[in-house]
Amino acid sequence: MNPELINPFLQATYDVCKQMFNIEIESREIKKTEELYVGKELNVLISIIGDVLGSVTYSFPKETALELVNLLSGMNMQEIDIFVTSALGEVGNIISGNAVSYLAKMNQKCDIAPPQVILGENRSISLANKESIVITLQTKIGEFTINLALKGNII
Repeated sequence: MNPELINPFLQATYDVCKQMFNIEIESREIKKTEELYVGKELNVLISIIGDVLGSVTYSFPKETALELVNLLSGMNMQEIDIFVTSALGEVGNIISGNAVSYLAKMNQKCDIAPPQVILGENRSISLANKESIVITLQTKIGEFTINLALKGNII
């Protein structure tokens, strides 16, 4: 995977976390893998089409997912339900939309498909690309991961 495809998604994630949740994030680990992606309890999968093809998956442990929705809504969510899945699906949609805007500034014409939310810890997700980049991010409310399985040539 072209390393230049990572930065638009990282920047978009930093921006959205700061603007929507008023939290800072830091990268803990970035690694390449050719294995099936094993998700956490709540996974938001978004397909990318156009000059860049593939998918991005945002994976959240239950505690981080609930705390993000608590910060977003002002409600005290205790369980993953339709409201939580919808809210985090939209967060993934916003991050990915912003990333595609950054890609457009790099002369890459792309679009995103509506989010799919996959529930259940340790679910293996096949992303149809031979390799992907897994980024572990840390916040004051917990960690989450981004899995980028993308193909594209930045000119």
